[in-house]
Amino acid sequence: MRDVSEKYMSLRTATAETAVKVSKDSTIEMIKRGEVPKGDVFTVAKVAGVMAAKNVSQIIPYCHNVPLDFVDVRFDIYGLEIKIHSEAKAIYKTGVEMEALVAASIAALTVYDMLKMVDEEIVIGSIRLVEKRGGKSDFVTELNRRLRAAVLVLSDSISAGKKTDESGRIIVERLKKEGLDVLFYEILSDDKEKIESRLIDFCDREKLDLILTTGGTGFSPRDNTPEATLKVIERQIPGISEAIRAYGQSRTPYSMLSRAVSGIRGNTIIVNLPGSRKGVRESLNALFPAIFHSFNMLWMGGH
Repeated sequence: MRDVSEKYMSLRTATAETAVKVSKDSTIEMIKRGEVPKGDVFTVAKVAGVMAAKNVSQIIPYCHNVPLDFVDVRFDIYGLEIKIHSEAKAIYKTGVEMEALVAASIAALTVYDMLKMVDEEIVIGSIRLVEKRGGKSDFVTELNRRLRAAVLVLSDSISAGKKTDESGRIIVERLKKEGLDVLFYEILSDDKEKIESRLIDFCDREKLDLILTTGGTGFSPRDNTPEATLKVIERQIPGISEAIRAYGQSRTPYSMLSRAVSGIRGNTIIVNLPGSRKGVRESLNALFPAIFHSFNMLWMGGH
């Protein structure tokens, strides 16, 4: 199985369809009148399709056990053809296209099984995915230029040369991977005034789009990053920091101890990230790709 533990939850939907073609009008009439010896064809086929969708991970080896929120199977008759439409929904980390496809497939096989004794020339048509939504690609935002960014490492021990920075370099690598130009990578002490001054400089003089800080968000008397950031920003973006904490909290109970904040100064977004390597990686997973949409909003692009 693929490791999806780093992915974020989102509403995933998928629809699929197939068709069963019978060979004679009398078969269709038996279905409509409820005279098929094995019972109500569509009711049984619908139940079979729903049950199949709920058990995909037991049938197909590499499918995840997705907690489905909704499954539906519908039938329409067009002449000698029975169209089967399936739909699946889940709030999860991976898609539900296999659930929709399996639901349609098993519903078609059930129709075949129930009708085979009255019609020996039934044909099951191709099965196709009609639509899937909710994956990472649905949240990709097209920007009209590359974003300019800075990474600010805030730590007394690292600035004094007593420790080596790792978290800041992780951020730089991820930003470059996401297509941003990282113009500044700097290390400062936890001095509040120095942090404020550099953040203002990045925003007002350099006109950067995004500033990510790492470190100084805990409970230590020298953890001044949130206070310095609040002094600099003009508007808060609580949702960003809430999303980061929520993502982290599902992976470690210590995420709730972060005092990180996020906000806007001019057209620059500032986001505080934790100081640990693990915390930084998780925070970046929570940020991207949704953070890109914020720049179109800032640049008057709206939603």
